[in-house]
Amino acid sequence: MKREFHHKHSLGQNFITDDSLFARLVDLAGVGGNDCVLEIGAGAGGLTKALAERCREVIAVEVDGALIPILKVALEKYSNVRLVHGDVMRLNLGEITSIWPRFHIVANIPYYLTTDLMTMLLKSSLPIDSISVMVQKEAAQRIAAGPGEEGWGMLAVRARYAYDVRIALDVPAAAFTPPPKVDSAFVVMCRRKAPAVQTADEAFFFRVAAAAFAMRRKTMENNLMASFHLSREEAREWMESCGIPPNVRGEMLSLAQFAALSNAAKDKAACQSMG
Repeated sequence: MKREFHHKHSLGQNFITDDSLFARLVDLAGVGGNDCVLEIGAGAGGLTKALAERCREVIAVEVDGALIPILKVALEKYSNVRLVHGDVMRLNLGEITSIWPRFHIVANIPYYLTTDLMTMLLKSSLPIDSISVMVQKEAAQRIAAGPGEEGWGMLAVRARYAYDVRIALDVPAAAFTPPPKVDSAFVVMCRRKAPAVQTADEAFFFRVAAAAFAMRRKTMENNLMASFHLSREEAREWMESCGIPPNVRGEMLSLAQFAALSNAAKDKAACQSMG
């Protein structure tokens, strides 16, 4: 393979070659038996093979055309693997996975794609049971962050709203070829049976949360004023009706507090009148 393929920096190609690490990642992802898995970023096929040996079916997406013939050879003995050549951000994932009632996602994500891809997956209505991703360690901390922590933002809000999130494994740069300049981490997210908080209007809940992070280090009162075109008195009254001090910073609020603010808007008409 080394004679045939050159890693592309532009695609963030950093591959793992340790079979024991592949096996551990599959263990941590918790997939096997009758599970169907969408792998995003098949790379050289090492993780694809580990998934194929444990799971019922695997669909592996790879954007780099130069890797497709290599993958076809590597995966030729696995009848339960379907290889898809394309950009995951442009493919119709619902169509690709339509043969499955539910599925899991496993991915070794290029660093540059992490936020866009994770946001797309978390906002989608795809029937995903779990998302297990290898990402830059800093990105892992942003996905798994909680209220008041440095990484707490919309990515973590969306992740924690729908999933139980944990950093399952720290992975050093030396585990990759070529080694990146930073360490990575494997994040495992299991879909909750119900969202972490109950909301009367889910879309409005996320609007409220987005307002909290629109201007960091500003008070939530100021953020609500700016995001919903409210007077200071209106913003303060809204917050106080939920028992939230108006001078608290937006990034200190929890999912429950975002839900309280969201639910305080009685109905969609009230929501629309504030935006």
